Amino acid sequence: MRIIPAIDIIDGKCVRLSKGDYNTKIIYNENPLEVAKSFEAHGIEYLHLVDLDGAKSSKIVNYKILEQIASQTKLKIDFGGGLKSDADLKIAFESGANQITGGSIAVKNRAIFEKWIAEYGADKIILGADANNEKVAVSGWLEDSDEDLVPFIQEYQNKGIQYVICTDIAKDGMLEGPSFDLYAKILAEAKGIKLIASGGISTFEELPKLAELGCEGTIIGKAIYEGRISLKQLENYIIQG
Repeated sequence: MRIIPAIDIIDGKCVRLSKGDYNTKIIYNENPLEVAKSFEAHGIEYLHLVDLDGAKSSKIVNYKILEQIASQTKLKIDFGGGLKSDADLKIAFESGANQITGGSIAVKNRAIFEKWIAEYGADKIILGADANNEKVAVSGWLEDSDEDLVPFIQEYQNKGIQYVICTDIAKDGMLEGPSFDLYAKILAEAKGIKLIASGGISTFEELPKLAELGCEGTIIGKAIYEGRISLKQLENYIIQG
């Protein structure tokens, strides 16, 4: 299972929110590049970079940070947050993203998201299926949609999507453990999907459980920043992998 630390950006700084609420912002580091380099120094190969300013303003904002991290580390970066147009996507890939994650766009403008899958290939486009009570949430989680989570994933699987990041909003940033039952359900019903678990991871012991379920990757944010999971533990996990 791939270990994918998260860096969330507001005003160029590395922050974390709880349940996607911008009022709960905690700044962990003024320098995201420094954070990314510390991940790389511990054998980590992947990074989940989220442009929270972009998510709020519905267009890419912090692409310079992406460019900086992509050019000064070897991390394979998946980038998301506010990607709404062909121009946004072009900027993200030109700035060094390996993959992009589309969430709200996949609900609100299916035509463009499907075009991206066809144009860039399913290995480059990740479906961001964020859930609130098994309904898909959009717009930086500021609103719920009427979309049921599992059928939504299955529908895009039929369009060629391979990778899905699923965050249970109720768990995000709460350090109360991930949604094992939800992930088990997705993996049972959307057979063959490469599921990346996100949200709520709080202890190192949860990682083998997610791997056992069949998750292809897991995104870890606050647990790293709050010292619940050390980079050394992750380094050893990767080495033993």
